Amino acid sequence: MKTNKLQSEKFSLEKATFYDYISIARFDHCIKHVFILPGVILACLLRGMDQFEIKNIALGILTAMSIASANYVINEWLDRESDRFHPIKSKRASVQKNLSAMWVLIEWIFFIFIGISSAYLSSELMLYTAIVFALQGVIYNVRPFRSKDSAYVDVISESINNPIRLIIGWAMIAPTSLPPASLLLAYWLGGAFLMAAKRLSEYKEIVASHGKKLLIQYRISFSSYTDISLTISCFIYAMLSNFFLAIFLIKYRIEYILMIPVITILFGQYLAMAMKADSSTQNPEKLYREKSLIYLITLLICVFIFSSLIKIPALLFLIGQNYIQWK
Repeated sequence: MKTNKLQSEKFSLEKATFYDYISIARFDHCIKHVFILPGVILACLLRGMDQFEIKNIALGILTAMSIASANYVINEWLDRESDRFHPIKSKRASVQKNLSAMWVLIEWIFFIFIGISSAYLSSELMLYTAIVFALQGVIYNVRPFRSKDSAYVDVISESINNPIRLIIGWAMIAPTSLPPASLLLAYWLGGAFLMAAKRLSEYKEIVASHGKKLLIQYRISFSSYTDISLTISCFIYAMLSNFFLAIFLIKYRIEYILMIPVITILFGQYLAMAMKADSSTQNPEKLYREKSLIYLITLLICVFIFSSLIKIPALLFLIGQNYIQWK
């Protein structure tokens, strides 16, 4: 009966317009590509600009935007049935309109072609990164992989987009090397924190308003989550991210360790936001509206600039074996 009902709903849906096909590419999510910027800045500071070419900046941005849009296209198409059970996502064009599978496939191929071609014209590192980025979209969304259906694996596999974006930014400046492993792990686990916080916000809000049964119909991975387990996972991801970040900062420029307290407060603020009703953490493209978050990010940028320009030899004691003499 349920299958027949869904089938009858499909046939009654309004035919999709060109704008509907554009909307599933989610160009409004371009704000997420801000995670490319640290890769650019750190490559300039650590590797210099000897290999810099202006074309690589444009090609890198085009690569990131195109592959991300390709991933969004298959995400919306393959989630259209489960998104019916989400209070907000049920309003998406993929749910409300009768999209053609053929045109969705053509749209996905188009964005993949643009992204891979741009990466190929940029550098070998950019090409390999673009391929991994595209594969991540397939593994996350497409059966038999569909990692989004497994608790914790969903967060880890989705958050790999963070270090991928970091490498794209790095490849724009230093295409013959990779960022340090400690930085990649910090970025990955920081992304895992963001994704876990997003799920925590969804869990609390949807369970409170519609019950857990509806939440599981929307995303099966939520059957293995609780608000406690999600909160603990946020805590673990944040601690691990700070751990690897501290290794990177101490190893490459000791002054950057001054950013750790601000980053820690930033993690705390974001987690607090995730626990509020109608949280912006569910829609990261709207985070610019959160004034407290913007203030903290501005402070972090100021500390970063200060740490980049000023040497503080007194901080070197942190990397040596020092003991406080009692007698």
